Amino acid sequence: YYEDTDSGGVVYYANYLRFLERARTELLRSLGFEQALLARDAGIAFAVRSLQVEYIRPARLDDLIEVATTIGELGRAQVVFLQRIEREGELLVDATVRVACLDLARGRAAAMPKNIHDKLKELT
Repeated sequence: YYEDTDSGGVVYYANYLRFLERARTELLRSLGFEQALLARDAGIAFAVRSLQVEYIRPARLDDLIEVATTIGELGRAQVVFLQRIEREGELLVDATVRVACLDLARGRAAAMPKNIHDKLKELT
């Protein structure tokens, strides 16, 4: 979209992080977990702990991009997502995102609920 690009029509680097976030959210949603309900009902949230991004090629205005998301590592309180942003099979961005499960009441890392862990484990 125009709003994602700079004056030269190239996607602004920080916007790739938004695309990655949306893909992780949609992955959870596809497994039956909505972030707002997890916060309200289970008292947990997922937060990025660390991020490594390699920008390989730029996306441009009106490019159709795809974000592929897989599980690299899965622990009880964290998950490492391997994410790739591609345009027609061409790698644009390669990212490794470590996400922690947080207990919202305590503001600390916590083991993710078993049902979420089990669903994520099926993807490894």
